[in-house]
Amino acid sequence: MKRYVFLGVLSMYYLQVSSSSSAAHGCFCQKRCLMRPKHQPGANLVTGSLDDCACDVETIDAFNNERLFPKLQKLLESDYFRFYKVNLNKPCPFWTDSGLCGQKNCAVIPCPPNEVPEGIKTNGHHNKYSAEANNQECEKAETLGAVDSSLSKETRQALLEWNKHDDEAERFCVIDDEESPDSQYVDLLLNPERFTGYKGPEAWQIWNSIYEENCFKPYTVKRPLNPLASYSGTDGKTFYSWLDGQCVEKRAFFRLVSGLHSSINIHLSARYLLDDNWFQKKWGHNVSEFQQRFDAQLTNGEGPKRLRNLYFLYLIELRALAKVLPLLQRPSFQLYTGQPTQDRQHKRVLLELLQVAKSFPLHFDETSLFAGNKEEAANLKEDFRLTFRNISRIMDCVGCFKCRLWGKLQTQGLGTALKILFSERQIEALPKSGSARLTFQLSRQEIVSLLNAFGRISTSIRELENFRSLLSKVR
Repeated sequence: MKRYVFLGVLSMYYLQVSSSSSAAHGCFCQKRCLMRPKHQPGANLVTGSLDDCACDVETIDAFNNERLFPKLQKLLESDYFRFYKVNLNKPCPFWTDSGLCGQKNCAVIPCPPNEVPEGIKTNGHHNKYSAEANNQECEKAETLGAVDSSLSKETRQALLEWNKHDDEAERFCVIDDEESPDSQYVDLLLNPERFTGYKGPEAWQIWNSIYEENCFKPYTVKRPLNPLASYSGTDGKTFYSWLDGQCVEKRAFFRLVSGLHSSINIHLSARYLLDDNWFQKKWGHNVSEFQQRFDAQLTNGEGPKRLRNLYFLYLIELRALAKVLPLLQRPSFQLYTGQPTQDRQHKRVLLELLQVAKSFPLHFDETSLFAGNKEEAANLKEDFRLTFRNISRIMDCVGCFKCRLWGKLQTQGLGTALKILFSERQIEALPKSGSARLTFQLSRQEIVSLLNAFGRISTSIRELENFRSLLSKVR
């Protein structure tokens, strides 16, 4: 008989909190959460405190599942957030494609033009998605037009490139060109993230490239090609041992990537193809698949750490939502789809959601990152940004179109969250009047990816509750 060893066993991994005050072991959180009572017997899949932060899982679970998750799901069903423009035909920039996934579940169904709201199609190409920002773009165009007569064609092109460079310099991820003929609108509700059958060496190559080449990991530490396999070096240490003694920024970067990987694996386990016949497809929770990825014994203790990193990622993206509130609550910002009544209603729901995010009693403290020597901190921050941009480019190497869609969206969403967190001064300097130039802006594509990416993380936290229930019934 199979034994599911999560219950009770994993809790010991979450009761360890660093006591060191050194830079390598700094606390990310602003204040300590009060510990909540344990869940009912058999439901403590993940419990206790998180590394690098005096946060406890129970508080995050209750906050997400009871207060935030329902509002977020309602918002993501709206037209503004369900239609995402993406280029799924960009070639892999790092290696020769060995072929696309032949599974029918890997396919993405693009939207027919008549199904995308006119307001999104006609305004989606604007760089900044608000009336105020569009006015600024017009003023900029008039200014350039006034001097065009005295400029060469090359100089005018250089001005356009400089403007594009200024915008790109703030980003932590590569954004698809929405003007490209290969970019298409996709209805995210009709193309849900779930198990597609895309697996094996080609799929492993994606994550192996990310972990081996883009996580600040020493080359002497080798990760197994198969991401489901546990690691044990010749010294008996686990894969995660290399993080010990690393600076807080490099640890944070790895945990963000690991948390994203964990979240994706939870989605695939929760929406697994259980039955496929002539009459119907049955999708549901695959407890064995979940156990294979997160069980403490089957993963040599790595599974609980992967789940811990999921909660760390949640705190990062939650903090970004709270920080971006001053921008999105401006009267000039609109969730414009061409349907005024619905647009106003959905903006109210968005602001309510951001207020809930802001009310969380414990928030990630991004000021603990890049806080050392100014020159060294600036260089490390730039390495941090460029490395994550590289990861976003790797998403174009994913052979499964549906996996590529959700990989691009979630890396772009996390990249947008990082852009928000490290633009604190620009956000604080946002002008009060509607005519002054904005010091911080987001495109519609960034806003849509930010909320949908957090929706995926929030769903993962909620799905853990479902797996707790399933595991508690196993004898």
